[in-house]
Amino acid sequence: MLNAEIFQTQVLAWFDQHGRKDLPWQQPITPYRVWVSEVMLQQTQVTTVIPYFNRFMQSFPDVESLSNAPLDEVLQHWAGLGYYARGRNLHKAAGLIVAQGGFPQTIDTLTALPGIGLSTAGAILSIAFQHSAPILDGNVRRVLARFCGIDGWTGDTKINQKLWEISAFYTPIERVADYTQAMMDLGATLCTRSKPLCLACPIAEFCVAKREGKTAILPTPKPSKKTPVKTCVFLLLQNNQQQILLEKRPPLGIWGGLWSLPEFSDVAEARVWCVENNFQLSKEQTFPTQRHTFSHYHLDFTPLLIQCENPENRVMESASKVWYKLNELNTLALPAPITRLLQDLHNE
Repeated sequence: MLNAEIFQTQVLAWFDQHGRKDLPWQQPITPYRVWVSEVMLQQTQVTTVIPYFNRFMQSFPDVESLSNAPLDEVLQHWAGLGYYARGRNLHKAAGLIVAQGGFPQTIDTLTALPGIGLSTAGAILSIAFQHSAPILDGNVRRVLARFCGIDGWTGDTKINQKLWEISAFYTPIERVADYTQAMMDLGATLCTRSKPLCLACPIAEFCVAKREGKTAILPTPKPSKKTPVKTCVFLLLQNNQQQILLEKRPPLGIWGGLWSLPEFSDVAEARVWCVENNFQLSKEQTFPTQRHTFSHYHLDFTPLLIQCENPENRVMESASKVWYKLNELNTLALPAPITRLLQDLHNE
């Protein structure tokens, strides 16, 4: 492998000229802000994260305010970012951090917190505390796989371990915060998935993938397998006061802890449920099926609008079910596809 000092020098010289230094979580840099940004950036682009981060910081400027906030309020700020377990873990970890009197400063104590893996812990230690710790997020993984010509899917245990060893080898003691940011910036702005800008890359002359014409095939993609498809019916139950019935999903699983629409396997099951709960049905309309893609399956959902006549508003209102007017929905934490569905209904 290339001498570590040469690698670090090239990367840091590039960062000094071209690195990103004005991202919201860099001004100022604190352990809390670095942590929140790193969690938000897991599987999410910087441009998407920035407005969410800014709103999050306005409402929860420090770990104490996040710890004290109701989970519903935290998830409301997370709605639209996806991977909602991140928001739940962030809230839970905040309580643990406050309880132990401050931010952990070792790999072991950081990774003991929910939602913090090795790479996120490394980023917090290096950027917030100036402790030399390697990272291996998606951007760095791609840079190192190409630079060292590593064949094989990077999620494979042996390949992953090899990349961690390479990352540790090149991580410096001095200027580790700048180096860590530089490596993430390289992957995000130059060593991109498609059409990498090799001519602008500070380490291109030493890159195995560039030398061997493999930038288009490295890193090796994950072995493909057919994505399963699940189907369901979302019930838009509207009462005579133009309110929609919403229910809170279980704390774990897809959209855990968010408010959503009652979900059924088919239209017939939804109708039976309405009758069993004594709703006096008046009108019904089925909308075209839509698709929402999760990381491991597609969800094809069919919206079913049923209007009911219950002037006394006999509701099962409880901690898990409520009636809401369409213009009040921005006060709840809703999954993005449900928000869009309800907005379309409101616009009609």
